[in-house]
Amino acid sequence: MKSSHGDLMHWMRSILLVTFMLTTTSALAVDEIYTGFFSNKAIKGYDTVAYFTENKPVKGNSKYEYSWKGANWHFSSQENLDLFKANPEKYAPQYGGWCAYAVAQDTTASIEPDLFTIVNDKLYLNYSRKINEKWLANRDQYIIDADKNWPGVLSK
Repeated sequence: MKSSHGDLMHWMRSILLVTFMLTTTSALAVDEIYTGFFSNKAIKGYDTVAYFTENKPVKGNSKYEYSWKGANWHFSSQENLDLFKANPEKYAPQYGGWCAYAVAQDTTASIEPDLFTIVNDKLYLNYSRKINEKWLANRDQYIIDADKNWPGVLSK
């Protein structure tokens, strides 16, 4: 059965409207915890406690999952899960796991789990190697700037 030109135009307008609604809604505010598109995993499924205990990114396991602030946090062991549950604010990355450099620039960006620094017992994540180099060159000032912008940047 052939579709008429009018039906096709109606279908295309509907797709454009839905696309517009989805993109403008997400542009109005972002989630407090960065989980990426089509996912609900914090830090792309990496174990946030391991950054502190092993000083490296360690992939979490969905067997050790905990829901906190609307995101699913994965851990590499029951011990790390228990540590997080006892004090999530201590182990959660700063700025909800959004790129720390981006927040310092008053915006948000995704992260790469292997681009991290721990400063004064706080975890900071960044978007790319180039951005991480910028971050490290003036880290203390970027932390001051990001602290001023957080959490207001979420509503921009």
